[in-house]
Amino acid sequence: MLRRGVFVCFLLGILVILPMVLLAPQPVLAAADSYVTRYLKVSEPVPLELDAEGHTRLFSAEDLSAGKRLFEQNCLNCHVGGATLPDPTISLSLTALQGATPPRKDINSLVAYLRQPMTYDGSEETFWCRQVPESWMSQTQIEDLAAFVLRAAQKAPGWGIDNLES
Repeated sequence: MLRRGVFVCFLLGILVILPMVLLAPQPVLAAADSYVTRYLKVSEPVPLELDAEGHTRLFSAEDLSAGKRLFEQNCLNCHVGGATLPDPTISLSLTALQGATPPRKDINSLVAYLRQPMTYDGSEETFWCRQVPESWMSQTQIEDLAAFVLRAAQKAPGWGIDNLES
């Protein structure tokens, strides 16, 4: 009788513990977005320019995927496919980013723009693009967002209206 009681307790223990183990939340690993791997051609970390002095930083497919998600959540209403709906003459193409004053062709300059948006000629603040304070996006998040925009400008087919780079 004692053996049977121990066996029943053992089975009940398994029935209680097993579902808890199987249904416990698992850590979610950041996955690379298929757009990033296919169109931005990123499977291994890629170097992107940080500043005008030519310093670079490696951005992984996961970093760029996080940047893409932030872009979709916060920028897509005005910047579909790298276009700029409020001012269609200025896109997010590499040529347009390089032609801005100051140029927005590296991570730090694009982050500076996002933190304090200025008109294309740099003469005054603009309200077409929302200011992104650190209380809204951390430095890492805004750098991932900037990296996505720059890599898309470099590689994505059809990104921006005058993007001819491949």
